[in-house]
Amino acid sequence: MPAYLIVHPREQRREDVHIEGDDLTLTVTDGWAVFSDRAGICLAIPAGLGAQVQRVDEQEDPDQPEPAPQKE
Repeated sequence: MPAYLIVHPREQRREDVHIEGDDLTLTVTDGWAVFSDRAGICLAIPAGLGAQVQRVDEQEDPDQPEPAPQKE
């Protein structure tokens, strides 16, 4: 599942934002980072804000399935 962390500069004193979703997409266009899903735009951040966008989801490797849970 795609997940992103938006980190604002400290001097802005804004909360960092974590956004995720199965069909979430990020498009960077005309000085904006635009997050969309099947319902449309869900978050837009102007480049002039100085925020950093980091992808934080875990990439799944189909050749490396997750290990089975350990039995106790």
